[in-house]
Amino acid sequence: MTGKERFDIALKGGQPDRVPLWELAFIESSIIGIAKQFTEDAPAFKLIHEMNPTEMLALLSTLFFVVEKLDLDGFTLPVQAGNEVVGENRVRDKLGIVYIPSDNGLALPVQGVITTPEELKNYKKPTVDETWFMAAKFAHMHFKGERAVVVMPPDPWKTYWALMGDMTRALMLFYDDPDLAHGILGVATDICIDAINVGAKCGIEHFCLTGDLAMNTGPMMSPDTFRTFIKPCYAKAVHASHAHGIPIIKHSCGDTVRLLEDFLECGFNGVHPIQPQCMDIAEAKKIINGRAAVLGNIDCIDLLPSGSVEDVDRVVRETIAKAAPGGGFILASANSIHKDVKPENAVAMFAAGRKYGAYPISV
Repeated sequence: MTGKERFDIALKGGQPDRVPLWELAFIESSIIGIAKQFTEDAPAFKLIHEMNPTEMLALLSTLFFVVEKLDLDGFTLPVQAGNEVVGENRVRDKLGIVYIPSDNGLALPVQGVITTPEELKNYKKPTVDETWFMAAKFAHMHFKGERAVVVMPPDPWKTYWALMGDMTRALMLFYDDPDLAHGILGVATDICIDAINVGAKCGIEHFCLTGDLAMNTGPMMSPDTFRTFIKPCYAKAVHASHAHGIPIIKHSCGDTVRLLEDFLECGFNGVHPIQPQCMDIAEAKKIINGRAAVLGNIDCIDLLPSGSVEDVDRVVRETIAKAAPGGGFILASANSIHKDVKPENAVAMFAAGRKYGAYPISV
């Protein structure tokens, strides 16, 4: 069974030969750190916006090397929306949004492009083309369809608040000017759907939307506000993906238990990461009840950065015991393999997944 076959069976709620191993994101430093567990020939660290094309290709090749050494069944790549350096520690993407780059993988939007009805009227959304998917196309060629390559198109909620340049302002707009909020969300959703449609033509076979909607105490907005403004956007994105026969996953950190039914009603095929600080993966799986796959949820806040290899092995074993029986489970971190994750713990997490994840589950 190939990794992609294993991943697809679990994503459909089924039970493959073993629990699939997947990861939402590796950042520059984690790719290099893990590679150094296996070779001395890893590239020097740079943030990606500082790299020339040759260095970018070397980092991508190193990521493929890491995926092979960890024997992942799937991994994830962003769309290549382009970052133009526009000042000291400032980059602008193809949507016109200015960000502060970060070594933790989460660039911070600091200057939006739509804050008024006039700016909304005059905004020209970018043309999505195959260059947005070049990294994923390289991955498909490299792995020859044997591993699942998941692509992250622009998430409507995340793009909405980035287009405004400030999440707090974007949240307040739901109350201050709902018509403008709907208008900006419409643009964000159109960009997402454009990416899904072009990605499908480029051979993309899996999508994941990655806008965070919750904190550890619950959603950032009331569920009613989510249902009024954001849920219809997600439903459209899912419909676009499914129209091409492509499964789509929803990622959101925080306590999303009050939104799980909404994710399922939108038609998402998987939910990630069921954050362990505030959710129980066994309870989440009971709620989801075979209607979608559960992906996660190995702690990357405390365990992977600070725990021992033995701690990681134990937690993976316990997580598989709770979430894997019956199928429909994919093992991953509870967010990403970020710069603070010990490389040896990342290696240990996936090794333990192979060690304990064979069906029938007997741990």
